[in-house]
Amino acid sequence: MYSSSLAAAPLVREPLHAPVAHLIRGGVVEGIHYGSVVVLGTEGDVQFQLGDIEAAFYPRSALKPVQAVAMVRAGLPLDGELLSLAAASHSGEERHLAGTRRILELAGVSEDDLGNVTDMPYDPVVRDAWVREGRLPSRLAQNCSGKHAAMLYTCRLNGWSLEGYLDPGHPLQQAIAEIVEDLTGQRIAQVTVDGCGAPLFSVSLHGLARAAARITTAAPGTPEARVADAMREHAEMASGSGRDVAALMRAVPGLLAKDGFEGVQVAALADGRSVAVKIADGANRARIPVGAAALARAGVDPELLTEFQGEALLGGGQPVGFVRPVRSLEPVAVAPCA
Repeated sequence: MYSSSLAAAPLVREPLHAPVAHLIRGGVVEGIHYGSVVVLGTEGDVQFQLGDIEAAFYPRSALKPVQAVAMVRAGLPLDGELLSLAAASHSGEERHLAGTRRILELAGVSEDDLGNVTDMPYDPVVRDAWVREGRLPSRLAQNCSGKHAAMLYTCRLNGWSLEGYLDPGHPLQQAIAEIVEDLTGQRIAQVTVDGCGAPLFSVSLHGLARAAARITTAAPGTPEARVADAMREHAEMASGSGRDVAALMRAVPGLLAKDGFEGVQVAALADGRSVAVKIADGANRARIPVGAAALARAGVDPELLTEFQGEALLGGGQPVGFVRPVRSLEPVAVAPCA
């Protein structure tokens, strides 16, 4: 299915993005979202591509399932809700905070040992409640705290220093980089710092889709399968109540999906079909409709994807438009705009 040898790192260059979605208001194309899309078949072959799928880019949080696999391979014993949280961009709900505290407790460390930045909860409803209650930003509330807690636990189990666990040269990050290359099938092009403070590895959109497929097609009981099972069975722990990526996993049987800041979406089915999307301008409003169209292009029943057409554009408080994927993506049916 896939070659066991690593391909060269993708080129660091200006991506040759193409139009992937139109912003329609009152029947007129008001704006165009550029980006890139790749759809892989069950054998890992490229069945569809649009834009630039081979240039180096940063997957952002869409790479978290791969990071979680690396930690499980390194001995992280989590399963179920807590393993899903280790791969999460969570909303900051109380269950996310409680789960992160539990991982820290298992590791024998405290919130003070977390190296991620402080922040308010990601979910706007939860964040507003925090503000009303006078609660302050914290490392625990930041959306990557589950991943960081799992990183500390992995370090503790391996006898690695907790100090500097976010340094790219730390044994933990070296182990993660190795698995990123293994699952994407290519060398890392560049390393920088993600928003939470952890190392961020640059691969290609093609490589990201390949990694997702390798996770969902792995044999039962493997680290890859454990991560996929945890995220699919506990989708809200990997994201949050009301989040579109959790709803997408609930709607499509066997689907593993993960979003990332700056307009990134990856998803893969149990048979190896996978898609990856990058919206060039980082617009979240185009991520899900384009991702859903890519899944339809991969053969997912469009009827399962009708709720993922994107939010309506309002005029005077009334729907007057929408974001529609370009025709070459063969999008799911979109209701006519009023």
